[in-house]
Amino acid sequence: MPTHRPPAWNIWKALSLFAAVLPLAVAAQSPAEAALPQPTVGTLQRVEGLVWRHVDARQVLVWLPAGYDPAAQPARRYNVLYMHDGQMLFDARTTWNRQAWHVDVTLQRLIDAGRVPDTLVVAVWNNGPLRHSEYFPQKFLPFVAEPLRAQFIGQALRGQPRADAYLRFLVEELKPLIDSRYPTRPGREHTFIMGSSMGGLISIYAMNEYPQVFGGAAGLSTHWVGSGQPNAALPLAAFNYLRDHLADPATHRLYMDHGTTELDAIYAPYQRFVDEIVRDRGYTAASSASRVFDGTGHNERAWAQRLEVPLLFLMGRP
Repeated sequence: MPTHRPPAWNIWKALSLFAAVLPLAVAAQSPAEAALPQPTVGTLQRVEGLVWRHVDARQVLVWLPAGYDPAAQPARRYNVLYMHDGQMLFDARTTWNRQAWHVDVTLQRLIDAGRVPDTLVVAVWNNGPLRHSEYFPQKFLPFVAEPLRAQFIGQALRGQPRADAYLRFLVEELKPLIDSRYPTRPGREHTFIMGSSMGGLISIYAMNEYPQVFGGAAGLSTHWVGSGQPNAALPLAAFNYLRDHLADPATHRLYMDHGTTELDAIYAPYQRFVDEIVRDRGYTAASSASRVFDGTGHNERAWAQRLEVPLLFLMGRP
């Protein structure tokens, strides 16, 4: 007779495999080992010499568009886009998979065409083996039943959820520093956050946890499943959190998407449920977007090809 294991066993198996395999790809991008990227257009400046209170040391780079001049008259002020997995954003020659978002190329083209305002990008590198711990939304966890919650924290999150500390780093440490060093527009309506996969989860979480800071969030290939396989427990936790914590649709913009191949092939049913929650909260076509890109997968090349879409949704001028 076949052996029937409970659903939690299957989820736990997926979590164990996912936690064991995924960090291998990102660990090679540790600040001590990885080469700094070189943008095609604009310049990158490194935020140096700081010890962060809430997170481990990591590279933080600020991309400045071509023509950036803080002394220009009349003074120019800049939107700020915070992005996760910062080592994957600019230069494919320095990434583990030889792919990159090429954020500089797309954003510079939109700026030059007058389609988005002047914008800086703050590229925050991930923390290698602790990426999952920092990017999995911490307040999802109370909605995960035991014993799966303890197992997930122990294995996938390496013993400690760190997402709330990571957001405190962004909001309490990094953003004040950026606003003091660069001619930014510091208000919520000019501050945005974006990422892909787990970076999409933490971006959406950041906007909902700090709606006074972030006026818009974009999650590309948002990893609602939380593990390497389809499951119910982790997405259900996300749905319950979103039901109660979505930011005000009158003052925020939310962009989500996914492809249909590779890991993205499992996302559709979860994203459709999120879309219903978002609509129930009062978001409209003007304040939220959920897109499907047929034939695209879960990789930087795919995200680079469609990056214009979320940038225009979050910051585009009429």
